[in-house]
Formats: sequence, structure tokens, C-alpha cells
Amino acid sequence: FFFLSLRYLPWLVTMTLLSNFLRPHLVLLAIGFCRCSRGWTTHTVSTLSQQYQTLNSVPLKASTSTSDVTISMNEEDDFDPELDLILDGDDEHLTILPRHSNEVVNDILETTETSLQALQEHSKKMSEIDWGTGEDDTMDAEFSDEVSLQHDKVFANNYVDLGKVDTIGFDYDYTLVTYTNELLDLIYDMALKRLVNDKMYPPELLDLGLKYDPKFSIRGLAVDKETAWICHVSYTHHVAVAWEGRSRVPTSRIFKEYRGKRALRPSERKKRLKPLNDLFSMAECCLIADTVQFFKDNDIPFCPKNAITDILESVTQTHISGDFHRLVAEHPERYFEATPHLKEVLDGLRQSGKRLIFVSNSPFWYVDAGMRYVIGENWRESWDAVITSAGKPGFYQQESRPFREVSYTTGRIKFKQVDKLEPGEVYAEGCLRELNRLMDISDEAELEAQENALYSSGGSLASHNVLYVGDSLFADLVDAKREFGWTTAAVTPEVGYEIDIQSEASFVLAQRSIDLLLNALRILQEELGTAAYSSEDIAVLDALERLVSKWRDRQTHLLGNPFGSIFRARYQPSLFAHSLRRYCDLYMSSVSALRNYSPQHRFYPADARLLGHETKGMEPECWALEDVMGSEDSFNE
Repeated sequence: FFFLSLRYLPWLVTMTLLSNFLRPHLVLLAIGFCRCSRGWTTHTVSTLSQQYQTLNSVPLKASTSTSDVTISMNEEDDFDPELDLILDGDDEHLTILPRHSNEVVNDILETTETSLQALQEHSKKMSEIDWGTGEDDTMDAEFSDEVSLQHDKVFANNYVDLGKVDTIGFDYDYTLVTYTNELLDLIYDMALKRLVNDKMYPPELLDLGLKYDPKFSIRGLAVDKETAWICHVSYTHHVAVAWEGRSRVPTSRIFKEYRGKRALRPSERKKRLKPLNDLFSMAECCLIADTVQFFKDNDIPFCPKNAITDILESVTQTHISGDFHRLVAEHPERYFEATPHLKEVLDGLRQSGKRLIFVSNSPFWYVDAGMRYVIGENWRESWDAVITSAGKPGFYQQESRPFREVSYTTGRIKFKQVDKLEPGEVYAEGCLRELNRLMDISDEAELEAQENALYSSGGSLASHNVLYVGDSLFADLVDAKREFGWTTAAVTPEVGYEIDIQSEASFVLAQRSIDLLLNALRILQEELGTAAYSSEDIAVLDALERLVSKWRDRQTHLLGNPFGSIFRARYQPSLFAHSLRRYCDLYMSSVSALRNYSPQHRFYPADARLLGHETKGMEPECWALEDVMGSEDSFNE
């Protein structure tokens, strides 16, 4: 998301900096650079009249604002009355900082404030530029190309040498095929009807016109079965955001429910939290929220645990019944997204000598309809083995479940012994051990060692030369990685969407405002020293933290849902992102991204160091002065 800022912000900031009173701030900038490796930008503007008061609560007053901003520590306790201003794009009140009686601290605050206001002004100017005409059209096209390249990129968490991979397995749903939102609409509608007709929920639910809302749910959430809250959980298992129905749960209630620490003990977590990790679960999430909201709106008492159980069972029965599968198979043009590069990817891998395995939990007649639509009638010719009704993750855990051949003309299962998996044929059920035996996935030495381990100690078969690509972390990838040592790749379409949003000027403005504020917090505390903070010191720190939280609210709004990024739970990596990093060697927006890489490509991860002392200076949270100022030559160009 820095692409846009790096391309356009430097020369816009340069114009303003060079045309105003830059000289008086150079001394303070020098101090900032000496004390912190991260830089600031400054822009002299009319100084706002501010009276900072050190009381129990500290209002921020300015001549340009008619309302006081009450400061609280870290996160807002309840809804902020100024939230509408934040969401509507009024950033002016987000650039007004408190003042301090310490002159040096005050200079830091003033410099940060003028920098924030300069960024806001430049962002407004950028939004007024017509990027679709003249010379700017070329610049905009170049930037669009850069963002497009990110869409088609494979991201690496670990070193992967595709040249050593001889077998690649693919999941079907949301991996080889991608569905339109109409499928989630269909699942939602069918599950709601089951909830009313089978579970005897109020029929008024059907009269409200409830529909799946794609702007509400994201992947990687969890539902607390004791409260019916839908939670966005961080990698430390802290609840960053929670919603009860369609209302956000105040921070005070989260602390109270989870004993003042926003988290549950591991034993409680396993009993209370139900993960909503795959793309199908987004319909579950929305149905839970709407049902709970209906109870709240109508003052109907309910047991959260029973309600969650009923809703999840209704969704499960919708999947098991096959009702929506039949509708999708009958109208593929309505429910499937176009995948123009899929056949190119599969043909390229086959031509390089790699074996391809199709492994899906769906029945053959269903995947056959979809694959015929996205590839063609002869789609089975691309595969060395086609396995349906696999029953993952049980497929990885079973040790003696045999494969059954499926008639690709009638769809009936043949109960005869399968001694070899033949290309072009279709199989059902089975398990990983049988797959390894029938296809000889491991080399002879490795297979012998694994068989010895299997029979002597009950261990599992493993093979590092297999790559498995899927969308569901826990159904497709975790056991493959953790138990069998397979190389794993996750299809994560949210990557492309978030790259688009984070490349927009408004998101860049929010992120760089956060960077400036965090940088100011660090430098302020260096200046305050090691003595106990005064009430004035604490009030100023609280004020800056509150502004950081508001800018994060802006980012959440820009992402188009109430939970924010699938990869970030407020300021921490989300549990989903943590699992993605832990269990997936590669991830990408779609399988089509593989077309841009050689079958022998070697993927190198970005710097994976996580500790604070290791990452310091590697990815600064504030950009260098010369990055922002640019040069006159770059501006003229």
C-alpha cells in the first residue's frame, strides 16, 4: 500500500515544503533524526490556538473545532460521538494534538501536528487531480500495472523450491473454482429456512427480507458460543473487536466478559470459540449476527449457546443435503467466477513433468459440472488422479480407508478393490496412506524409512516433495503441513482486495498518520525520561493513543467491513494471519498467479524475523525525510 504514496506524495510534499517556511524546523528535524532512526516531515501552517488543560480528562480545543475530544487510554470504551466524522472523511479533528508544558515535548507535538495537517492537505490535492487525462494518465496506468502485479504474485513464508516438487494436489472449492456472492446468498437463504422450518424459530425471520451481507463478515473470525459474539481474534488470542448481532460490543464489556484481559484461558477457548475460517463460513457469520439482532430488536430472551448450535447445524445440513450443490451444478454461469488462466497453469505444470492430484470433499457429479464449465469437457485428462468425497481433514487422519472407483457416467461408486490410481478415472473416499501407496509419492529410500517408522512407532507418512494448494487452512492445509510435512499453499483472495484498498491515497494517509503518531509517542517518552510520569504526561500519551485508534477506525471503514483487515486484528496480526504464516509456505490471491512462475522457481521469504530488536530499522514505521521531500528533479519529471 506504499506504492501510491511513494509515487505521488514526494513531489506534492516537495512543492509545499519548498514554498513555505521550512528553515525554522530544520533544527527540530535534526533532533528527531538524531534521537530516532525514523524521520518526520514538516510543513509550516497557521498555528491553531490551543489551550491544553491537565485535568482528570483532557479536552483538546482548537479554533477550527467546535467539539471537545475526551481522551481515554488505548481504545475507546464505547462508541465515539465523532465516529461519523471519521467515517465520512473529516480528518481535520484527527490532526489536532494536545500541548505540554515541557518546551521540547511541545515542539515535538507541534511538529507532528503540522506534519499531519500537511499530509491531509496533500491528500486533498491528490483527490482533486484528474488522473485520467494527459500526462497523469500515463502515471496512473503505471501505478495500476504495479498493483496488478501484486494481484498476480505468490507470497512466500518459507523457502520453497518448485524444482524439487514432483506432485501437486489441488482442492476444488474456492481453489480451482471461485464462486460469486450469489452462492453465499443461496446458502444463507437455505440455512435461514431450515432454521425456521426445522428448528422452529420465529417465522417472522422469513418476513424481514434478510439476505447475506457481503460487507459484514470476513474470514478468520470466531463466534463465542457463550455470548453469541462474533470476534476478531489476534495472534495472541485477544479479542480485538466483537459484535453482538449488528452492534459493536463496547470495550468495557469485552474486558468484563474476559476477566479484564480480553482473552480466554486455553481450556475455555477450545470450549467457547468456534472458528469461522473458510469462505463458506461467511454466510454462517452473517446468519448468526442477523438472528441475534432479531432477538435483541424484539426483546426475545434466548440462550446464546443453543442459538449458535441451531444456526451452525442449519448451515451444516444445508451443505450435507446437496440442495445448493444441485442448483449450482444446474446454473454454473450464475455461481462461478471466470478463471481464464486455470488451464494454462495446469498444462504448464503437467508439461514440466509434475503429477497433478485433484482432492475434493465434494461429490463427483458436483465437481464435474464445475470443471466442465471452467476448463471443458475433457478436464479429467489434466489429472493423474481425481479424488472426490475425500472427507478432509479425516482424509489425512484415517489409516485404512480404501479408495472406491466412481463411474464418471453414472456417478455410482463401484465396490471393488483399487490397486492403482489410473489417470482419467475418478475415485472417492480413501486416505493419505493409501494415496501414498498407490501413487508412490515418496522416493524409495524415503518411503522405506517412513514405512519403518509407521509400523515401529505409529508415526505418519511424510513427503516434502508434495505441494498441496487449498483455501481452507484447517480442512486442507494444517494436517498436510503439520503431520506429513507437505509443502502447502493457501489461496487467499482477500490479498488482492486489500492490496487495492491499501494502495488508495486515503488509506496511505491513514497509515502514515498512524506512523507519525507512533513515532511521536516513542520520541516523547525518550524526552520524558525514566522518572514516573506526571498526570500531564499520561494525559498527552493517552491523547495520542486515542488518535491512533481513530485512524485505525478510518482504515477499518475503508476496508468496507466492521472488522477490518483479515490479516490484522486492530494493531496486531490476526489469528488467521498467524495460522497462515505458521502452516502455509506460500499464499496467493488465486491459482492463476502460478502462471507467472517457472515450474522450477525458487521462492524466498521476506525477512521473517519477528522480535523487536531484529526488525528495528528493517521496516520503519516512519519514512525518511528524503523519501517525503523527494527532489526538484523528480518533481519536474
